[in-house]
Amino acid sequence: MKKKLVSTDFSGQMIMLGTGTSVGVPAIGCGCDVCQSSNPKNNRTRCSVILGLPEGNLLIDTPPDLREQLLRERIGLVHAVAYTHEHADHLYGLDDLRLFPFYVGHPIPIYSEPLVQKRIYSAFDYAFADRDDTHPGARPALTMLQIGLEPFDVLGSTVTPIRLRHGPHFDVLGFRVGSIAYCTDTNEIPDESWPLLEGLDVLIIDALRHTPHATHFSVDQAIEVARKTGAKQTYLTHICHELDHDIDDAKLPPGINLAYDGMRIPLT
Repeated sequence: MKKKLVSTDFSGQMIMLGTGTSVGVPAIGCGCDVCQSSNPKNNRTRCSVILGLPEGNLLIDTPPDLREQLLRERIGLVHAVAYTHEHADHLYGLDDLRLFPFYVGHPIPIYSEPLVQKRIYSAFDYAFADRDDTHPGARPALTMLQIGLEPFDVLGSTVTPIRLRHGPHFDVLGFRVGSIAYCTDTNEIPDESWPLLEGLDVLIIDALRHTPHATHFSVDQAIEVARKTGAKQTYLTHICHELDHDIDDAKLPPGINLAYDGMRIPLT
C-alpha cells in the first residue's frame, strides 16, 4: 500500500525545532514563573533545527524531543542529518530516524565528526550489529559519513562547518548554509572561525542566560558576538528558564531577538 505522508512544504526555510537548554523548559520540578508560564514561547524543547534544502530536509541534531518536534511541525520526512556534537541533548533522539528509510527508500546519511560517530556506534550499537533483523525497521538504517572543517554538499546545498568551543573540554561544530549560520552550544569562537561568520543575513547563537556560564555564551556575550559579525538579524537559542520570552526579548537591541520553538526563518 502506498504511504501517504504528512509533510508540510517548508523548502527555503529553517525551522527552529527546539530552542531550550539540555533539561528543557519547563524544567522538571521547577515552580518558577517561566516554567509555569502559559506563554507557548516559554516552552522550549532541546535544541535542533531543520532546513528545507533544494533536494530535501536536512536535520541538525537529534535531541530526545525529536519525535514531539517533528509531529508538532507536521514534518514527515528527514532526508539527512548533520551533528554539532555528541552530547545527549543533541544526539539521543537518533532512534526516531527509524521510519525515514521506509519513506525515502535508502539509509539516512549521517554527517558527523569522528567523536560523534564514536558515540553513535557506542550508544546505538544495535543499529550496526552484525545479525539479521527480525523485521524491517527493527533498527535505524544509517549511512555514516565523516566530516571535518571542509564544506560538504548535501541535498543540493553546500554546508560549511564552523569550529566552535563548548567550554574547556569540547570542540563542536556550527554550520553555515548560504547567509545563515547556526551556532549553538558554544562560549568561544576561535580566531580562524570568525571569517566564516562574515556577511550573514541571519546568525543563530547560543545565549543560555544573563549570568556567565562555563560552556555557554551569556546574553550579553552573544550580543557582542552578533555585533562583531555584523549579522543583519540575530536569534538567541539554547535558552534556559531564567529568560522570560516576552520580557527579555523586549530588552534586546534592535536586530537581536530570542528564538522560540516553531520559529521559521527564510534561508538566504
